[in-house]
Amino acid sequence: MPKIRTEEMEGFYLHYPTLVCVVTAKAFGKENAMACAWHSAISGSPRLYGVSLSPRRYTHDLILNSRQFALNFVPFEKAEFIAQVGAVSGRDVDKLERFGIETEEPLKVECPILKDAYASYECQLYDHHTYGDHEWFVGEIVAAHFLEEAITEERTINLASIRPSLYLGAERYLTSSNDTIVHHDREKYRAQG
Repeated sequence: MPKIRTEEMEGFYLHYPTLVCVVTAKAFGKENAMACAWHSAISGSPRLYGVSLSPRRYTHDLILNSRQFALNFVPFEKAEFIAQVGAVSGRDVDKLERFGIETEEPLKVECPILKDAYASYECQLYDHHTYGDHEWFVGEIVAAHFLEEAITEERTINLASIRPSLYLGAERYLTSSNDTIVHHDREKYRAQG
């Protein structure tokens, strides 16, 4: 089957699906939550994690001011909540109040931790840099919260008990199932080489 070749990339979502998270921040006496699909682990030592935010987002200003943020991973059952916090600006409305978002106390930072999250990372701002129309915020993970049943013995998401929220682009969400897991042992391939 031949591939289509193009230099026009506007509106393409070929790099999705991806795990979506909710970034929370607090500064100026205000708390905020926003949906984020552009994020990634960066380093194991130190434990660094990055998020890409537009300077137009209110959370961008809160992180620059407070130098901290939290990442909250919520299950697929809460995908509507993810869409809600992504639809309105924290400059205009208190999202936590408007959407009835329950929070828990953090351990090291002052950002809200979402009660409905199956896992959360508390991050101190380590670095930030502008790339194109977004700012890449790198946080050092200083604390984590997670449901015991959400993690397997191998320390991966337990898909038997958690259905992660995946973003497909164009306001579409999906999840995964544990009947599609395939384990490919790298040692087997090293032995062949």
